[in-house]
Amino acid sequence: MVKKKDELPDWVLDDIKGAKFGKPEQITRLGYILEVFESDKKIDVQLYESVEDGRRIITLDLPKNINTAGCQTGSVYEFVINMLKAPLTKKTVNFLKTEKELEMSAIYQFELQKMTLMDIESDESSTDNEE
Repeated sequence: MVKKKDELPDWVLDDIKGAKFGKPEQITRLGYILEVFESDKKIDVQLYESVEDGRRIITLDLPKNINTAGCQTGSVYEFVINMLKAPLTKKTVNFLKTEKELEMSAIYQFELQKMTLMDIESDESSTDNEE
């Protein structure tokens, strides 16, 4: 069987699958929902301030107490997030950098703890009325 050029070697896949996540770090960010995945209980969000690895678009796992029907795309929210990090081995990091031109030293997982809808429009309309 011939491997495709884009496929990763088994040892890299094993390292990624076997990565151990550390203790969660709680972060708070403002942003908005891009897409809701009801069947997976996940949402894609765009943040105004990046997370540790530089990304501003992340996928959040939703807790059971948050209903996807209440998630409004395009509205600004304050997200309280548990960020979990699993470092990769140096061998994997070097392989990804040299063979795939990918700067990646860890895998991240993001779990939503709480989200609060921000009332941005009311703030803007109240300043307009004061003028």
